[in-house]
Amino acid sequence: MDNTKKAWLVVFSGLGVNLTLGVLYSWGIISAALIDDFKWTATQTQIPYMLASAVFALTMIPGGKLQDKFGPRPVLFVSSILAGLGFFFSGLNLSVAGLTFFFGIVFGLAMGFGYSSPTPAAVKWFHSDHRGLISGIVVSGFGLAPVYIAPLTSGLIGLFGLPTALMILGLLFFLIVFTLSFFISNPQEGVEKVKLKKKPRKTHRLASKDYTLKEMVRTPQFYILWTMFFFGTFAGLLIIGQMSKIGLEQASISNGFLLVVVYAIFNFIGRVTWGSISDFIGRTATLFAMFAIQALVYFLFSSLTNPLALLIGKSVVGFTFGGMLAIFPVVTADFYGVKNLGANYGVMITAWGVGGVIGPLLGGIARDITGGYEISYIVSAVLSVAGALLSLVIRHPEAEKREENGGRADAKEN
Repeated sequence: MDNTKKAWLVVFSGLGVNLTLGVLYSWGIISAALIDDFKWTATQTQIPYMLASAVFALTMIPGGKLQDKFGPRPVLFVSSILAGLGFFFSGLNLSVAGLTFFFGIVFGLAMGFGYSSPTPAAVKWFHSDHRGLISGIVVSGFGLAPVYIAPLTSGLIGLFGLPTALMILGLLFFLIVFTLSFFISNPQEGVEKVKLKKKPRKTHRLASKDYTLKEMVRTPQFYILWTMFFFGTFAGLLIIGQMSKIGLEQASISNGFLLVVVYAIFNFIGRVTWGSISDFIGRTATLFAMFAIQALVYFLFSSLTNPLALLIGKSVVGFTFGGMLAIFPVVTADFYGVKNLGANYGVMITAWGVGGVIGPLLGGIARDITGGYEISYIVSAVLSVAGALLSLVIRHPEAEKREENGGRADAKEN
């Protein structure tokens, strides 16, 4: 098999892994069942979800390091076992403590190890001109997953009840991730990067060396990027965690999984679209556009009480939120190189984990106290404006270094 075929096999196998682990974005279906059938409060339903988000992000750090050192296959093998166990035992322990441990911690670990491997592996196979596109394709699986997982979960709950549904999903997730792990690998040293026929017009500033994790966290750009990532994901994760209930309470949309599916489709489109756009207009310009659109929608969100209007609003949020997950691994690669991308992006995505804790928790508390989500929408809108402003001031680390050295140090461009 030639390099091009191997590279695309890695891309689409990684897409398949993320299509499986993206069940996190269907949590709204599970949380609705917990409220309706098991009398959980909205805040209680967000505890397993927000812990899973936090563990997911934190596990990306060791998962990324292991991927860089040993390759993606053993890391994905561990992920498949944890995914199966997490869901199976969640079905046997439908208490706050049980789901907090088995979904929040065990499945959270599965997502962290599983998500940390496909994108860095795929990006390493392709020329830097195509990082946005390749990253967008691989991570789009995570956003698209609810298109099939939401109706599947809803159907299984209707047929067998929530406990059995979770156990069936656990077996399915184990088999899929385990099988796909055999098709994902890093390229060998010296392998020529795959170039696509359609070459972007934008020239990207690239790192002139591969930064280690310690070197990356010493740059101010890391902290700006991390903050932007947090701002961008906070709003999206707030919506995902309680999507079904927001639809029902704000616009009388009773078909919960329809909301999840529509959101997921636009999340998927956003990841591929924004990733490709960034290859042509640049990363920071793309980030500014996404933050600006997201801010506008959130300022209007509380007024979206018509079912169609709410669907459109959620679709736009899904579109921009999905783009965040495609752009930030690429920006990390552009700023700090690809050799240590697994570990470096593992630290960067902890911003997603913090957003996954604070966003859903705020949404749950706001709903329980005020009966609505207006406060959460305002906070999300303000943070999106802040993200847009930061995207205007951030610069490549080596552009700054060149200026400090009086123009003697020039970043490698391609």
